[in-house]
Amino acid sequence: MPNITLFSQIIAKLDRSKFNKLVASKQTDKHTKGFSSWNHLVSMLFCQFAKSQSVRDISNGIRSATGNLNHLGVNKAPSKSSISYQNKNRCHELFKDYYFELLKSLGQHPNFKQVKFKIKSKIFLLDSTTISLCLSLFDWAKYKTEKGAVKMHTLLDYDGNLPAYVNITNGKTADNKGAYEIPLLKNSVIVADRFYNDFSLLNVWDSNSVFFVIRHKENLQFTTVKENELPENRHQHLLKDEIIELKNENSRAKYPGKLRRISVWDAENEQIIELITNQTTWSCNTISELYKSRWQVEIFFRDIKQLLHIKSFIGTSENAVMIQIWTALITILILKALKAQSKFDWYLSNLVAFIRLNLFVKIDLQKWLDKPFEEHIEPPPKFQQGVLF
Repeated sequence: MPNITLFSQIIAKLDRSKFNKLVASKQTDKHTKGFSSWNHLVSMLFCQFAKSQSVRDISNGIRSATGNLNHLGVNKAPSKSSISYQNKNRCHELFKDYYFELLKSLGQHPNFKQVKFKIKSKIFLLDSTTISLCLSLFDWAKYKTEKGAVKMHTLLDYDGNLPAYVNITNGKTADNKGAYEIPLLKNSVIVADRFYNDFSLLNVWDSNSVFFVIRHKENLQFTTVKENELPENRHQHLLKDEIIELKNENSRAKYPGKLRRISVWDAENEQIIELITNQTTWSCNTISELYKSRWQVEIFFRDIKQLLHIKSFIGTSENAVMIQIWTALITILILKALKAQSKFDWYLSNLVAFIRLNLFVKIDLQKWLDKPFEEHIEPPPKFQQGVLF
């Protein structure tokens, strides 16, 4: 039986050398007085895995693992004041950059590869979610008169359903405005809802050889250039496939090119969904299924809000909130990597709950992931009795 806890084995999967390089480049351990950046990361990951509600919970929770802290790379349990101080003062960019470093390793598991679409383009799903905050406590998070919020603009990689880019802004920032800085990968496809029907933004994407599938607004003014024939053996939910030009002069100045417009029937919600795209060769069904896959980003937002700790915050400063959000993203990356390498078909919610209940249990992590409901009892050691006389 392993002599280290489940939490220690999870932490051991993190590449500490890359973390140390980031710490050195950002000098986040300067004048730390004992509570290092690594201690800080471990403490905030414990906050996420255990869903700790306060700095007191983090401090007491880690203190309860006395004798096992060396396996975490931690000398002693942090005090409440140390966690609060560093959450306020240590640059959150350290945790942001470390998420993307981990994404290069943990996020490349073969089980993350989706095979649903027979297209060569990399698929990204774009959306945002609002995280509500109390304005009287988080006075920097301006949103409405009596309500505060931050908005998390997320570009989700369809392979693995993990963020390839995150832009955290104040709650007032419109969805399309928060999307201008997303990295663009040539020949990839971005799928988004009608809030991203910004023709200046779409023109930027098109100019960079990026395909898009966007639900257009109901008041779109256009002229039909050509109506494409739908195949006889088409799926019955496909209603129309046409090439259009924008009619409004202001819109046409922002996007002068032609667009493909596809109408599909959504039987579940009993409504017609109208899509625009700059991709002219894929089938109508592929376009409609791509838009349908956008629901995965909604599932991601649901998971991170329900399973992790970002609906309430243990610090009130902007930096503390950012650290908590980025460590939540690191946590869900770790969880999805564990799920991908497991032979057992875990639901993410069950995996989170089981880990939370067994954080300080000493059991082999991989065996537990593969066969969680079997007793992992090591056979007793065999002793040979010596000759007495």
